[in-house]
Amino acid sequence: MIDVQFIICSNKDEFFQIASNHIYLLRVPEEVNIQVLRVSGATSMTSGYNYAMRRSSAKYKIYMHQDVYIINPNFIFDLIGLFQSDRKLGLIGMVGAKHLPKNGIWWEAAQKYGRVIENRVTYRYLDFDGITDPVQYVDAVDGLLMATQYDLPWMEELFDGWHFYDSAQSLEFRRAGYKVGVVKQTDPWCIHDMGSGHTFDVSSYNKYRRIFVEKYKCFLTTNDII
Repeated sequence: MIDVQFIICSNKDEFFQIASNHIYLLRVPEEVNIQVLRVSGATSMTSGYNYAMRRSSAKYKIYMHQDVYIINPNFIFDLIGLFQSDRKLGLIGMVGAKHLPKNGIWWEAAQKYGRVIENRVTYRYLDFDGITDPVQYVDAVDGLLMATQYDLPWMEELFDGWHFYDSAQSLEFRRAGYKVGVVKQTDPWCIHDMGSGHTFDVSSYNKYRRIFVEKYKCFLTTNDII
């Protein structure tokens, strides 16, 4: 059997229930066993993900936000197929940046890839540059959903909050010699239901952005002002 573990840090029952319901509606290959692990009370995304990673023996792990709903019914088939076709592909995301700018903000990169349906106040369809191959290799993917076929520790000692853990983990995979990619999607595979109640802590974001830029400046490419 092939084990696939979905890992969700969650502090809201309703979000977790909806996300889980979408997962259990996915088509599952006969040789695959799926599990959904909820991590409650995590002090950071990295601590929650490390906790779950160390307790799971699953070959394939999908780390996802509690407000992400997978709507591609063949998600598991597609994901396993991509990983099995390229053993060097370590990490897959839904959207990401080919090269990270010097300010570290992936969505300000010159070349972005992927698709997702996003809900803030209203729903909108984010459709970045087109992907022609099954996977577009990138520097970093967004943390809304990150799927792996290898385990690397999340950078808990530096990113002990809720920002830049995703770009940091992307670069750690690249540093370890693996490829990071955004998957080609004819239609978006996920809804990111952030809603109008989502809050954004600017000071915390900038704190971790500066930590990220200092740690990974050798990977950053353009002349944006920090």
